Amino acid sequence: MKKPVLQFHSSLLMIWTMVALLAVCALVGFAKSEDTAGSDHHHHRHYAELAKVPEKARARSNPIAEDPDATVAGRKLFEQHCAECHGSTAEGGRRAPSLRAEEAQRATPGTLFWILTNGVVRRGMPVWSKLPEPQRWQIVTYVKSLGIREKEKANDEEVKPVKDEHIQPRMQAAGSVQKP
Repeated sequence: MKKPVLQFHSSLLMIWTMVALLAVCALVGFAKSEDTAGSDHHHHRHYAELAKVPEKARARSNPIAEDPDATVAGRKLFEQHCAECHGSTAEGGRRAPSLRAEEAQRATPGTLFWILTNGVVRRGMPVWSKLPEPQRWQIVTYVKSLGIREKEKANDEEVKPVKDEHIQPRMQAAGSVQKP
């Protein structure tokens, strides 16, 4: 009599396990589709913080913008403090937005400095006010030196063909291109 009861319980357990697995798979799939469907929304939400910077802070100019050493120093500081979230090339990631996006690159140095100093704590961006002011300006200098990421540039202007001097000689050597 115990065997049928045990079989019933193990069958019930297996059914509940399968239902639970299906539910988890469905939730994961839904979360992924929400992630991709809402990526544009998340994109704008990150950069909306730039518009909240006070006008006085926005108007500040970078006192070391012309210092040639500031970019190199800023890169080192970026690698130490920012790359973990923004990525080694500042293209962004799951934890932080791209700093090479048009919105970030078009922001004034004062805006970037204010965001760096005050953070955006509710979005996970820490406050860096304890970093000395010259170092914060160096990071701003580095970020501004990166420019807009290539795929956004391509949308803004016609893509021009790139000349590669190394292709022509290799093709000639292989006999696929005849000399004029």
